[in-house]
Amino acid sequence: QVQLTESGGGSVQAGGSLKLACVATGKYWSWNCAAWYRLTPGGVREEVASIDKNGDVRYGGSVKGRFVISRDNDKNTAWLQMDNLKPEDTGMYFCGSRAGHDGLESFWVEMCYVTVRGQGTQVTVAS
Repeated sequence: QVQLTESGGGSVQAGGSLKLACVATGKYWSWNCAAWYRLTPGGVREEVASIDKNGDVRYGGSVKGRFVISRDNDKNTAWLQMDNLKPEDTGMYFCGSRAGHDGLESFWVEMCYVTVRGQGTQVTVAS
């Protein structure tokens, strides 16, 4: 069972940048896709980005051109570089994986079927 821990959230002004990290412990993370999604203050889940084990990426329409997802399989880490942040990017950001199952709802984030996730990191963008 993989365990995921997010970090890097915070409060920034619109136009600013943040870089989120997701560190995985346990087996098989590097063999599976990884993804980022967010929960808005209204409780809506939004797809942000996904990356497969080989580095192919997909982005949600609202973040395309501003966010970049990456991973280092040797470090069991995925990142989300977020630039030109907007107030509508505010939310709790979660990383997910298909490496194991945590007993919660499973769902697609772009091309990654998320079956395990971290506790999340809060991102707040002020206008």
